[in-house]
Amino acid sequence: MTAKWPIPRPTEHAALRACDRSTRRLPSVPALMAALIDAVDHDDREGICLASHRVVRAAAPEVGKP
Repeated sequence: MTAKWPIPRPTEHAALRACDRSTRRLPSVPALMAALIDAVDHDDREGICLASHRVVRAAAPEVGKP
């Protein structure tokens, strides 16, 4: 049995470049607001944080871009 060492892995630059090529559609704002309401109802602080940030990115895509 032959072992390939080191295992080839993409560099950070290549991984970021691959992410830039693929666009991800954001869910609609009403769907994200429903997720935010569910998180608040369940006292899920991490869910509240994630959903609120996603709402802002969906409503104003220019936020967070240089």
